[in-house]
Amino acid sequence: MKILVLYTGELGRKVIQNLINPGNFCVSCGELCNHCRQARKSYANMIVGIHEFPDDLPPFIEEPGQYLPSRLPGCDLILAIGIHPDLLAALPEVVQSTKAKAVIAPAEDSKKTPAGVLEQLRRELEAMGVEFEAPKPFCALEKIGKPIIDAFVDLGFGKPVLRIEMSPDGKMFIGAGVLRDAPCGSTWFVAKKLGWTDVSGYKETISGAHHSYPCTGSMDKDPQIGDTILHKAGYIIREAVEDGMECSKQEKVRLSSARGDEVSSSSL
Repeated sequence: MKILVLYTGELGRKVIQNLINPGNFCVSCGELCNHCRQARKSYANMIVGIHEFPDDLPPFIEEPGQYLPSRLPGCDLILAIGIHPDLLAALPEVVQSTKAKAVIAPAEDSKKTPAGVLEQLRRELEAMGVEFEAPKPFCALEKIGKPIIDAFVDLGFGKPVLRIEMSPDGKMFIGAGVLRDAPCGSTWFVAKKLGWTDVSGYKETISGAHHSYPCTGSMDKDPQIGDTILHKAGYIIREAVEDGMECSKQEKVRLSSARGDEVSSSSL
């Protein structure tokens, strides 16, 4: 897969770093770092182009072409992260020049990424046969039957999925492994902060880690979701941990049942 990243702002920088996965990207453990992210591949070879737009562009851009790069590489997927609404509206032109097959334009701030612009962009791109998703926030992205976008999720980016390990009595987190990471990279940070903490305080542990990463979701109430995007991102990672906890409990029950069957068989 060939990925082109067009971005403005901190989220775009985090997503790029998470894709590349350099050794200095995550600093959550300081001197106690055990280099857990080395278990994850770097996808730097998939990134064919990066273009950062300035964050001080005019409120209204009548001719987006004057701000778009004159030449962009061919690609399969465009990640359009936090860019000016008028540049978003011009993405069909970029798609034509790059032959992109899919576009992901995450909505982390409804003021900077208006729903009306995204809906118009969806209609235009889908009419061109181009896959499109505008997850709100980026960590809400899931597989939805669109081949290129699903392939991006399969790389390990989208709605977080965690493997949770708890103590035998279920009162403490021993550790957490990342099966799918939020595109910004925060899931590894939260997973690390869970280790050797009390299960009873998991909500506070998750919330503290999520905020201190920090999450780039807007703190303004979003009219579509009826809450802030930052809060929605917090609910997403909490649900991921809770799902991991439930899977851990079910696995213990399964193993316990299997051992019981073995004991019963050996006593015959």
